[in-house]
Amino acid sequence: MSKNRQIEQMVRSVKDKRHARIIVFTGARQVGKTTMVKQVLPEYEYLSIEDPILRNSYSRLTASQWHSQFPKAILDEVQKEPKLIESIKAAYDSYDDVRYVLLGSSQLLLLEKVRESLAGRCLIYELYPLTLPEIATTDWTDTIHLSIWQNIITKIIEPKDVLPSFLMDKRLSQKTQAWQHYLRLGGYPALVAEDLTEDDCYMWLKNYVQTYLERDVRDLASFRDLEPFIKLQRAVALYTGALFNASNFARDIGVTSKTVQRYLEYLRLSYQVIILPAWERNSVKRLVKAPKIHFMDNGVLQAVLQKRGGLTGNEFESLIVAEIYKQVKNMFVDASFHHLRTQDGKEIDLLVEVQDGYYAFEIKMAEHVQQIDARHLMNIEQILDKPLLHGFVISNDTETQHFSDKVTALHVAMFLG
Repeated sequence: MSKNRQIEQMVRSVKDKRHARIIVFTGARQVGKTTMVKQVLPEYEYLSIEDPILRNSYSRLTASQWHSQFPKAILDEVQKEPKLIESIKAAYDSYDDVRYVLLGSSQLLLLEKVRESLAGRCLIYELYPLTLPEIATTDWTDTIHLSIWQNIITKIIEPKDVLPSFLMDKRLSQKTQAWQHYLRLGGYPALVAEDLTEDDCYMWLKNYVQTYLERDVRDLASFRDLEPFIKLQRAVALYTGALFNASNFARDIGVTSKTVQRYLEYLRLSYQVIILPAWERNSVKRLVKAPKIHFMDNGVLQAVLQKRGGLTGNEFESLIVAEIYKQVKNMFVDASFHHLRTQDGKEIDLLVEVQDGYYAFEIKMAEHVQQIDARHLMNIEQILDKPLLHGFVISNDTETQHFSDKVTALHVAMFLG
């Protein structure tokens, strides 16, 4: 079963524009880059750069040959042959009617050749695992209903407009079904097929982790021994949602702190984790400066840990943070993400900064929340350098509660589904 993607609308809107003659997509392996682009651009020739024989042939094409043979093409896994980016640049500079889409499963594509060679010549987009609104669609043509969170951050609605109970939501069934899938299996598109059993899905996730180690990690670095990296991957999964201390991880794994930092950067570059820096723009208040690490996908996390279900509080926090992060990215809102913790114990799980202020989140796995659960949100504006636009307590409580004019408690599936 195919799912509609929010980014597809963006591609359709820019695909014929002059400034979009080269479009670059990056994202983790298997997030649906190839499927989405083929769907939106069926007239483009598809070239797989993973084939080592064809890869060598493509790299020898001149600009005029690209123009005559492949004037419109999708180059998949282009980071396998960085020289091709120079060829595409030459074709772009020589001919006004060529159009290319470059796909890659690592941000190295962004950090190195693309920014170096194609600066000012391309649009760059990142594709993530499915969001809850996307999981709720039934096919490519189905309407994507923006979540309450997406409507709030784009100023379409205000928190005061939210229904008093999730049980009153007309899309309760669809949102709940999508949420249950996300809890169990995460957001990878391959896992939404209706003919897959639960065992099939967990086998796919297990194979995904193995493929990631054998292919993506080796693209990022030449490892003689993957074992230390595998140990760090598992340690990060075990401590997802917790403060990150490189020295502690280094001691447990048996490598240096510098190596731990390098491995963590590999996990970030390959879209496996989100590094949430500490907010520290207050010179008076003593603030914790350690970052928090969140796994991007709960299904992958479970495969790394070889477990099924039974979420911990930190795992629940990570899957909520990841979903909020993906939904903001899908809306192309200019935002930055932090956590905040003071030395005297005040803590904000997620702080989303936009131009005119902050949205703050407290995440609870509880079935019922009370005003005390919002205590860290109540006076947080005294610490921040910009206004608190709104604070949210996100939980499994179906009742909406307005603890103040700036703090609201909402059910997670109602808010994000």
